[in-house]
Amino acid sequence: MKALTQQDLIPHDEYERRRETYRQAIIELKRRRRIGLGEKITLVFENRETLRFQIQEMIRVERIFDPQKVQEELDVYNALLPASGELSATLLIELTDPDTMKQWLDLFMGLDHGQKVGLRAGGDVVYGEFEGGHSHDTKISAVHFVRFRPTPAMVTAIGDQAARVALTVRHAGYEAEAEVPWVMRQEWLEDLSTVG
Repeated sequence: MKALTQQDLIPHDEYERRRETYRQAIIELKRRRRIGLGEKITLVFENRETLRFQIQEMIRVERIFDPQKVQEELDVYNALLPASGELSATLLIELTDPDTMKQWLDLFMGLDHGQKVGLRAGGDVVYGEFEGGHSHDTKISAVHFVRFRPTPAMVTAIGDQAARVALTVRHAGYEAEAEVPWVMRQEWLEDLSTVG
């Protein structure tokens, strides 16, 4: 996908005026791009619009007006855009109970290494490639960035309503699978067809 630039951002004052309408549109977009894998893992598939919203909100909350600092935010989020032939997602480990948080995070240690989070379409499977730096030997983050690179045959299956498409996670006794709904598959097809 084409990288976001400062020209793609809504100026601060205008953003404040349009924010509620824009936010509602992004909530609806993210609803179509969000999928749960069991009770503890959620994937939100990112595109230019979801990431542009995150940048706008970061600029708003942190009150970033220096063009160089804005560019630094753009650089961080542009790195999360899916490249040609990719799907890119934010993976969230959903933990709300402080009493069990450490126990669950310990269970998820190593989730970001090896073939743990899969995308199955038709007869093929690819595994998510996690961005580094979100875990080390004794600690794992609750937020990760994952890329999937479906094969051409998988892309064809994603576009075939009769084909089965699912996301899976299998790690340390946590196993979950979710059928990918057609509305999300349509979003994916748009992502996969976007070039430059």
